[in-house]
Amino acid sequence: MAQALELDDGPAAELPDVSFNVPSVEGRELDYVQEVVRGGHLSSGGDFARRAAELLAADTGSAEVLMTTSCTAALELSAMLMDLREGDTVIVPSFTFTSTGLAFARQGAGLLFCDIEPDTLGLDPAHLAALLDEHVRAVVIVHYAGVACDVQGIRDVLADWPEVQLVEDNAHGLFGTWRGEPLGSLGRFATLSFHETKNFVCGEGGALLLNDPEDVDRARVLYDKGTNRHAFMLGQVDKYTWKDTGSSFGLSDVLAAYLLGQLEQRDVVQAKRRRVSERYAAALAPYADELGFEVMRVPADRGSAHHMFYVLLSHRDRRNDVLELMRKAGVQATFHYQPLHTSDAGRSFAVRTTECPVSQDISDRLLRLPFHNNLSDRDLDRVVAAFLEASTVTLPQR
Repeated sequence: MAQALELDDGPAAELPDVSFNVPSVEGRELDYVQEVVRGGHLSSGGDFARRAAELLAADTGSAEVLMTTSCTAALELSAMLMDLREGDTVIVPSFTFTSTGLAFARQGAGLLFCDIEPDTLGLDPAHLAALLDEHVRAVVIVHYAGVACDVQGIRDVLADWPEVQLVEDNAHGLFGTWRGEPLGSLGRFATLSFHETKNFVCGEGGALLLNDPEDVDRARVLYDKGTNRHAFMLGQVDKYTWKDTGSSFGLSDVLAAYLLGQLEQRDVVQAKRRRVSERYAAALAPYADELGFEVMRVPADRGSAHHMFYVLLSHRDRRNDVLELMRKAGVQATFHYQPLHTSDAGRSFAVRTTECPVSQDISDRLLRLPFHNNLSDRDLDRVVAAFLEASTVTLPQR
């Protein structure tokens, strides 16, 4: 039987909890916030937002990056740019956050929920092929946990449907890669999240990556409340007016300043997160067969963004028991998404019922371990010890 790691200073109950997520200051975030406040430009369209966008464009190769108030807002902007109409359909994975589908439903599209494949928990190309029809306008992919989905399999399926657009919900995947290509560079649009639970944070924030230069001019108009203000600021017109639909998507320069301080430390942050991933994998993998769990996998042709670390237990009750025991030991592990195809809103927005058994199975069995930049060796040992100990306990049948 596996032996849990022993800690030096007494029972875990005497120690503070190991938190699931702790946002951290990594560079010049606070200096930059002071600078922007003293400079007097606090709203969107400031210098720090420009610098953050330029950094992201350089790293992803995007034609343009628009800094937004959230990843949800970026998805909504991408949906607006596609001019979705009644009768149009968008395919989204069932195993994702609500925003992935909500943004397109808000624009009037019907949804089709696609199952995931078990290796990376990304969209299943075989199920996608079965769902495509003449009403589908777009397919949204998610790089779950910062590991690229089966991009080649999806491209092979979409080769027969050239009019269908590919959108990346890349909330988890900034600085991850697929076959050497940056995640976020693979679709017509890609979206990023800078929520406090992500690798790079500003409290709430996001970005839309535009990978087709032909989208840039109109995207700027929709981004600026339907006006051609950007062209005015560039001196291309002598005044700006209302031109199109749109909304107020821009990120405050106060938040952009904090975010820039984070992004400047991207190599440091990613190295810290890689360390956490590697320690978890090395400590847990030897016990997986014996204790009946699976450790998350990263295919050889993909570079992980190290957004999280998860394990899969044998069934739902077992997962819930392990979670309960870990929390009693002061380790704040958690579960993740409930499948969208079974939700009340998902059923109402779906154009027809689809079966997503892998999504349901994964949702029932997945457990996320505490994961943040500055987890100490001691805290990592506590997490591993608590998980292994919980996995050896047999609770009464329910």
